[in-house]
Formats: sequence, C-alpha cells, structure tokens
Amino acid sequence: MTGPEPERELIRRVSPFAIPAVIVAFAVGALFGASAGWSAAIAIAIVYLNFVANALSIAWAASISTTLVMIAALGGYAIRLIVYTVALVLLNRLSWFSPVAFALALVPAIVALLIYETKALSGRMQADLWTFGGAHRS
Repeated sequence: MTGPEPERELIRRVSPFAIPAVIVAFAVGALFGASAGWSAAIAIAIVYLNFVANALSIAWAASISTTLVMIAALGGYAIRLIVYTVALVLLNRLSWFSPVAFALALVPAIVALLIYETKALSGRMQADLWTFGGAHRS
C-alpha cells in the first residue's frame, strides 16, 4: 500500500469481500438451519463493521498525533471485544439466534481479517505508514 492512509486503503481492499463473506456464512450456516445461517451472517457483518469503524478511527487519529493513534488502536481493540461480547449477549435473547453458529463464524472471520491485515502491512514500519500534519521529516 502506498499513500498516507493505509487504513482507508485496507477498507477499500476488504470491502469487496464483505457481502460475499456474509452470503457464504449464511449459506454454510443454513445447512444447519435458517437460524444458524442468520446468526453466522450477523457475525460476519459485525466483524466487518467493527473493522471499518476501527480503521476509520485510526485514520482520523493519524491525522492528529501519534499519541492519539495509540489511544485509538488500544481503545479500538478493547471496544471491538466489548462489541462482540455485547452482541452475543443481546442476540442470545432472541429465540431464533444460534450462539454456536455466531461464534463459529465470528472467530474464523476475525482471524482471516487479522491475517489479511498483517499480510497487507507486512514489511513496513507502522510509523512509516502515517503522515502527521505539520510534522517534518529530516
């Protein structure tokens, strides 16, 4: 990736796979019932939306300061875990929801996304990926 905002580039690269991933998760889950299909599809959608929200928050933070990047990255990590947990707890109240299908789709989706992010950013120093307004390199 080239350019000052690697997070936005990652969003552009990952986004075309979001809808097909939801469809595949639904299809595989639906083999075990419609509720499993919907639960798996919801998990994929939550992973994608969390990824986009986190990437946008880091891109925004990178336009301000390195300290804010660290806060957004660490805070985003914690918030993502909280969102997954709250979603599971709230959705589990629905009679049709399958927590097993949700978890079986959520975990591989998170791992696959992390692997993709790692491969896309490999060989680069994270600090070299951002530019900060007013900062001068020597």
